Amino acid sequence: MVITVDDERLDAMFAALADRTRRDIVARLGEGEATVKELAAPYAMSLQAVSQHIGVLERCGLVSRGRHRQTRPCRLEPGALEAAVSWIEESRRVWAERMDRLDTHLARLQDGERQ
Repeated sequence: MVITVDDERLDAMFAALADRTRRDIVARLGEGEATVKELAAPYAMSLQAVSQHIGVLERCGLVSRGRHRQTRPCRLEPGALEAAVSWIEESRRVWAERMDRLDTHLARLQDGERQ
């Protein structure tokens, strides 16, 4: 099996999203840009700890930081989620087809028992 850059990016993205705090940060950034201080407000953790979470999200491409005067607002990069969404949709399609084939097979077996 060949591991591609896309596979590595998906691995990093799913690993980043495995953490609830990072999922919360992504959800918050879905509402619009925010500073680290604003993102840290709901948590009982240091700005440095929140910044580390943001760094993980940046490395996998989900978040970027801009410059606005003296602040560096964070923003969600929704395009990065497309790879994950695409993978999930393809997996769902494959498993739906497998379940349909299983249903068909089980129906044939039941019909055979009835005859």
